[in-house]
Amino acid sequence: MPDLLLELFSEEIPARMQAKAADDLRRMVTDKLVAEGLVYEGAKAFATPRRLALTVHGIPVRQPDLKEERKGPRVGGAEPAIQGFLKATGLSSINEAKIQSDKKGDFYIALIEKPGRPAIDVLADILPVIVRTFPWPKSMRWGERSEKSGSLSWVRPLHAITATFGLETEDPDVVKFSIDGIETGQTTYGHRFMAPAAISVRRFEDYDAKLLDAKVVLDPERRKDVILTDAKQLAFAQGFELVEDQTLLDEVAGLVEWPVVLMGSFDADFLSIPGEVIRATIRNNQKCFVVRDPKTGKLANKFILTANIEASDGGKAIIAGNERVIRARLSDAKFFYETDLKTKLEDRLLKFENIVFHEKLGTQGERIKRIERLAAEIAPLVGADVDKARRAARLAKADLLTEVVGEFPEVQGLMGKYYALAQGEDAAIAAACEEHYKPQGPADRVPTDRVSVAVALADKIDTLAGFWAIDEKPTGSKDPFALRRAALGVIRLITDNSLRLSLLKAAKSALSGLSGKAAVDAEKLPTDLLAFFADRLKVQLRDQGARHDLVDAVFALSGQDDLLMVVRRVEALGKFLDTDDGKNLLAGTKRASNILSIEEKKDKRTFDGAPDASLYKLDEEKALAKAIDQVKSEAGAAVAKEDFAAAMSAMAKLRPAVDAFFDKVKVNDDDAKVRENRLKLLGEIRAATRAVADFSKIQD
Repeated sequence: MPDLLLELFSEEIPARMQAKAADDLRRMVTDKLVAEGLVYEGAKAFATPRRLALTVHGIPVRQPDLKEERKGPRVGGAEPAIQGFLKATGLSSINEAKIQSDKKGDFYIALIEKPGRPAIDVLADILPVIVRTFPWPKSMRWGERSEKSGSLSWVRPLHAITATFGLETEDPDVVKFSIDGIETGQTTYGHRFMAPAAISVRRFEDYDAKLLDAKVVLDPERRKDVILTDAKQLAFAQGFELVEDQTLLDEVAGLVEWPVVLMGSFDADFLSIPGEVIRATIRNNQKCFVVRDPKTGKLANKFILTANIEASDGGKAIIAGNERVIRARLSDAKFFYETDLKTKLEDRLLKFENIVFHEKLGTQGERIKRIERLAAEIAPLVGADVDKARRAARLAKADLLTEVVGEFPEVQGLMGKYYALAQGEDAAIAAACEEHYKPQGPADRVPTDRVSVAVALADKIDTLAGFWAIDEKPTGSKDPFALRRAALGVIRLITDNSLRLSLLKAAKSALSGLSGKAAVDAEKLPTDLLAFFADRLKVQLRDQGARHDLVDAVFALSGQDDLLMVVRRVEALGKFLDTDDGKNLLAGTKRASNILSIEEKKDKRTFDGAPDASLYKLDEEKALAKAIDQVKSEAGAAVAKEDFAAAMSAMAKLRPAVDAFFDKVKVNDDDAKVRENRLKLLGEIRAATRAVADFSKIQD
């Protein structure tokens, strides 16, 4: 079957847009093909700085013929309805329609036969629409606008369109269409400087090979491999090792079509700057990689750049140009760093009194005081030194006002650590200045130092409580204040460090510091916030393979705000439900709950309270009552000791009695008193299982 080759050749496409643009092109073309009945075998898209390319192979030569029946108006219906039916179906006369009968009467039926079109004609229709409606995040127009040109909005000026379609054994045809005066053809262009001449191409294999000859590596993954391999080898040859950076690698691969890796250097005096600042300077300004000495683990005064040309001088001029810029940027960074060291962190805090954190939550200065107070309260609960936690919370945000962080926001926290150490602060306090932002994502490291943990929890809980109080909760996909991330951070801090902490108490304490700043419902808001934590915990446990309904079952019990205990209960409950005893007990409990729900709705009452033992008629009733008493005692004692595995073992003893009860006992007995007593006995099953979880929340 034929293949499609499409290339959109333009001025430089921003590197950050290329990967999505390639995926969008593949998706839009293949979706249209399928919608037109042209089911293809495979498709792959590519991007370089100057082109988007797509190959789709195994496309049928033509669309399948279409046959369908379309139901029309009732026979004898209104004339406008009949005329509309004729127009929609293409019939010239109502006599061409069939008449079909059903229960509602006789209706006209049109038999529509639409022959399939050649695939190349379909492509000629859909490709211009895709180009004109392409979803660039930013686009531009160029040239003089007129009826014939200048109407296309594209990321950068579009220069040429290659579009061919045909069998592998034949010369392909050009998919003919025109966009703003640009006619499709078989001509593309190689590297802007090393091979700028026009190239005639036929199909993808030919296109890919000729571009490579013309100094263009089409596949971005191949460009990444070249850059990474050459950079590692160049660093190794000089006795260094590359500091890998996947984000930077992705960006650099989008800046070049023919990657050439070179090494430059900078003055060793700049190594007095923290390595992270050197890396940020070189990375942000020149898109270069840094290297380190494998013996010391510290940065070396070298950098690796990726050029887009094989220069005649071996790259000397390119290296020299990058060295000049990097020297100037590092000089600025060194000046900022040395200037920052002259002012102590604490001396910067006064400025925070005039910086608004949020109009409803006060200034940054007020927020720092709240975090300081909350960190001191949390510290003894997590085993941290109270004075150190209070001091760390006081200084943790101060580096936001430094010159280096103003220039490189990504090093906030980290610079706080360096400045704290430089002014003689305790190592734990300095570490907390860096680590209180962590963890910032599922792959980020979780702090273990107790001072860092206390400040990190205080920071995140204050954020959550504050925005909850002013009703700025996440909605749908919108989460402008990263509250979901903050909640997951709290969860990971607690669970990874095996901490015992009451979230309700912590939230209430955080809310108490907001008086006058937000309308606080001290009773309702902590409960709402706890439900949010439950949702976030479900996400985390689901990612780890646990069932989200078990989280609901545990959180449904009142007072379950100790996340570590919730996780342990969920783990024990999951293991129990994987056993036959667990599955059967769940089924029995569900049956009891269903019967109770029906009868309570019918009688408009609840069947709570202890059953009357004198009304037991059958041995199975007595055995169930005895088993319930035993399970309540054993499970309750195990839960009190936080031995949830033992609690589940105790619950398993209930299973035989429940099975026997439902096998032999008629719940809705004719005697009203016996019926009520048996329903109360079912209520006791529900109550007994709630010692470990609300089984009604568990899915079958």
